[in-house]
Amino acid sequence: MYAVFQTGVNTGVARKWRRGTQECVRHARNMAIRMKDVARDLNVSVMTVSKVLRNHGDIGRETRDRVLKRVRELNYTPNRAARSLATGRTSAIGLVVPDLEHPFFSEIAKAIARRIRTRDYGLIIASSEDSPAVEQSELERMLARQVDAVILASVQTSSASPVFARLKESGVPYVLIDRDFPELGANYVGVDDVEVGRVATGHLIERGCRRIAHLRGPDVSTAAGRLQGYEEALRKRQMALRAGYVVKVKGGDARSEEQGYRAMNRLLAMEQRPDGVFCYNDEVAIGALRAILMAGLRAPGDIAVIGVDNIRYADLLRVPLSSVDQHSYKIGERAAQLALNSIEAEEPPPARRIVLPVELVARESTFHM
Repeated sequence: MYAVFQTGVNTGVARKWRRGTQECVRHARNMAIRMKDVARDLNVSVMTVSKVLRNHGDIGRETRDRVLKRVRELNYTPNRAARSLATGRTSAIGLVVPDLEHPFFSEIAKAIARRIRTRDYGLIIASSEDSPAVEQSELERMLARQVDAVILASVQTSSASPVFARLKESGVPYVLIDRDFPELGANYVGVDDVEVGRVATGHLIERGCRRIAHLRGPDVSTAAGRLQGYEEALRKRQMALRAGYVVKVKGGDARSEEQGYRAMNRLLAMEQRPDGVFCYNDEVAIGALRAILMAGLRAPGDIAVIGVDNIRYADLLRVPLSSVDQHSYKIGERAAQLALNSIEAEEPPPARRIVLPVELVARESTFHM
């Protein structure tokens, strides 16, 4: 074989053989380098190396620089499977939301992904499609993939749901967002939905509306809170809670624009139609606006409309939509941080409730511009 490689005809073959051998040697060297080798060389723990590679904040600058220098010298590339065995973590966080197409939840997902990426975690996302049964099955898939934490906007109607019992049994830390179950004593990030209802309804009253209806959401805490805030705002001004002026939107967050259109048509068919409508969310409000305009009416000239979420295209609609901003991106950022804190703490930290302030964003659907 050696003699063959010395002939001029086969010189190119010899070069290819040598290059292939060198690549195999380099590959073998890289394969032999493990996180614990880096740790042993520097006389630090494997966890310290792992934290440096995940950009964890509690490692000192000198140690961080030493680890990164040695990683570069060894041309070390972290092996996620090996790191999982060493640390007991998969570097993955699960997110389950009612509707992936809804702008509110997509903004939350984007914020979570960006925040956890700085610590070298990945995000696994699933949609429950507003179904408690689908949510339960998606959660089981998340746990089967051994995610390090779960962030959940739950569509369950009770804290006694098997979903929460399963999360507790698993020992996986979780953070509730948007939908609140205070009796669970779990981590939570969201807003005060009663205040959302007060702000939205109060704005319509200030704009001169006297017959104010509410297109309410499904049987979850957000809808219940906003309905309560609507009723409180009316009572505070000694205004009547009119029969038939609260219409339940059946679709929840999924397909809510079409449901808003249908619910608004019910209000328009009343003998005395409302002159203001507070909608459960912006997509419901968009459907309501469509029904009003198709009926040949003006918004806000005949009926003023306000929603909730301040979705990113609310100001680009035919009638720019007034809304109560929940700051969805901040919800995602704070939820991500709580999840990371829970994962990386040596002992489970106390659960935290983070309630963010809301902001009224007034546009043409409630103002004559």
